Amino acid sequence: MSSIIVALPKIEDAKRVGRILANHGFGHVVPCSTASAVLSEAAEGERGLVICSCRLPDMYYTGLAEYLPRYYELLLLGSRSALSEADGSTMSLPMPLKVYDLVNTVEMMLSQIERRYKKDRKGPKKRTGQEEKDILNAKRLLMERNHLSEEAAYRYIQKCSMDSGTGMAETAQMIQMLIYGEVDG
Repeated sequence: MSSIIVALPKIEDAKRVGRILANHGFGHVVPCSTASAVLSEAAEGERGLVICSCRLPDMYYTGLAEYLPRYYELLLLGSRSALSEADGSTMSLPMPLKVYDLVNTVEMMLSQIERRYKKDRKGPKKRTGQEEKDILNAKRLLMERNHLSEEAAYRYIQKCSMDSGTGMAETAQMIQMLIYGEVDG
């Protein structure tokens, strides 16, 4: 489950934003007033969202963003002028906050974090022994027929696979059929 850390210089403001999120169904909302507290809290969870102002007492948001764990995103809150000076690669909302904008942005960011987390945990699909054999055979044929290095043959299969939108094993089978078709015909 994703956690939400709200870090604002005044802890009362962080608690207020936290209550708004809790009232809209978000669980595990933690208010903080320093970047060090954010980093300590983030180290406890696997993934989540940090909502913070441009400047905390002990660090700017840019420094905080660098130290956040892999599956944490940052949502920057600030005045329009402060946000106009931000780097543009960080999601932001202008103050004063509109509850609707805050809730929708948090929902969107948390769903993106969850998708990325699940995708990375799932990892690439494992190939069967036959699929590995097909790729090796296609690679060998390309090396013999077209005088490619092993690496170049693999990259060729990989590129054809990406260009056609098919898996590498299926692409390797097609290459074999084409080459064997030429030899037989």
